[in-house]
Amino acid sequence: MDTKVLSVILLVIFFAVMIFVGLRTRKSANNVEGFVLASRSVGPWMTAFAFGTSYFSAVIFVGYAGQFGWNFGLSATWAGLGNAFIGSLLAWNILGRRTRIMTQHLDAKTMPDFFGKRFNSTTMKVIASIIIFIFLIPYTASLYNGLSSLFGLVFDLPYWVVIAIMAVLTGFYVMFGGYMATAVNDFIQGIIMLFGICAVIGAVLTSNGGLVEATKTLSSVPAEGWTGGAFTSFLGPDPLALLFVVILTSLGTWGLPQMVGKFYAIKSEQDIHKGTVISTVFAIIVAGGCYFLGGFGRLYADKIAYQSDGATPLFDTIVPSMLATLPAVIIAVVIVLVLSASMSTLSSLVLTSSSTFTLDVIKPAKKDKMTEDKQVLVMRVLILVFIIISAVIAVVKDSHPEITFIAQMMGVSWGALSGAFLAPFLYSLYWKGVTKASVFCCFVWGTALMILQMAISLGGLDISGWGPVLSYLFASSVRSGVIAMVGGLIIVPVVSLFTKKEDPEVVNRFFECYEEKVSVAKKEALD
Repeated sequence: MDTKVLSVILLVIFFAVMIFVGLRTRKSANNVEGFVLASRSVGPWMTAFAFGTSYFSAVIFVGYAGQFGWNFGLSATWAGLGNAFIGSLLAWNILGRRTRIMTQHLDAKTMPDFFGKRFNSTTMKVIASIIIFIFLIPYTASLYNGLSSLFGLVFDLPYWVVIAIMAVLTGFYVMFGGYMATAVNDFIQGIIMLFGICAVIGAVLTSNGGLVEATKTLSSVPAEGWTGGAFTSFLGPDPLALLFVVILTSLGTWGLPQMVGKFYAIKSEQDIHKGTVISTVFAIIVAGGCYFLGGFGRLYADKIAYQSDGATPLFDTIVPSMLATLPAVIIAVVIVLVLSASMSTLSSLVLTSSSTFTLDVIKPAKKDKMTEDKQVLVMRVLILVFIIISAVIAVVKDSHPEITFIAQMMGVSWGALSGAFLAPFLYSLYWKGVTKASVFCCFVWGTALMILQMAISLGGLDISGWGPVLSYLFASSVRSGVIAMVGGLIIVPVVSLFTKKEDPEVVNRFFECYEEKVSVAKKEALD
């Protein structure tokens, strides 16, 4: 069957299922709790898949897999394994249970809402909301990256049409069904991603003579300081740079509001155990598979596009070039796979942005006089607004290739959000001694550092005279993002030791929720 015909058939089926889910789940989104958290009743499979699909988008499959696979070879797989064991397994074990218990106890529906109630500060809640709004919008726009080159393999469509299709469909089911529609569709999209990545890896390796032959060919590719074997070595040609990538893309999830928010909606203790295993396995296959696939990118050096210098590749073209010669059915599956990955992350981001801005900025400004119906209506309107803004930014970026800002924004967004929120959120779940001042300091630290990085990345700030260490760290948003996160983990406890403590009686009441006694079946816990 012709590639275009097969792709159209699969896309029509995919679109029909997404629309059906949106209509089917609309009854669960009639109030704020239902729209934002599905009434905290989402099971382990859907929660785990929602976590995983929000984690891995087309930016990972097309952009990061191509870029890091080119730079590090097969050792880029360490990034995928880090995503699985640090970004998923440890995140669920360290954050999952305590986040679910504390946020329910505080009746917090968003991350800014948690900070506002945990530290009794409306100002903190509003500032956190503004940070999320600023850094999620361009991150959302970056999700469209790579779609153009992939759809170009099959369809002769203008890029804006591809963006419009994705934006309209995602907006439809999120606006109608809220978090439940997102969770159900994430589950479906996750299954597509699992089977899709396995099929693509198998096809790419087969087209290169199998795993052994492909690895042998890759081992002969030279790198600076190597005569061969750099891109098949255990830690690759640049282990330090690889370490920064692993930390940013793995530890970074701990401070991202759209990721942590998944823990708010977990149904039960048993679901946490199941969700941890499912989420980790999902990440091993999808993230590990994406980076492993990208590791063979240099085998296609004669087929990819390069920048004006003729030596630096256009990273978004690497994975599409790898797929161009594959069978029609594989290309069709990849089209649906990448669209699924992008839509799942897009739905999570716009739901997080709209709910945060409505509940933590607009509602307090109205002095809590908004009815539940009006709050849900405002969130639906804002979902539409956020999708339109992100789509417009993506179209403008595609029309003006010289604009590199959006291409760099994923690293900047992760660095800013996790630099600002990871440490305060983590410590606030475990330690009574966190102070309001330390949280504000971390907010300033994370955002200021990444704003500085943006000034450098846009070429307006010269760092050549900053010395070798700072020049190295700020040469990439990946490295400065890691500094933002790690720095926050130091700032919060240090500042908390020297600033005014929170009211012990109030803080003790917050932590009482962890000590509440519950009865469970013996199959869940022994006497």
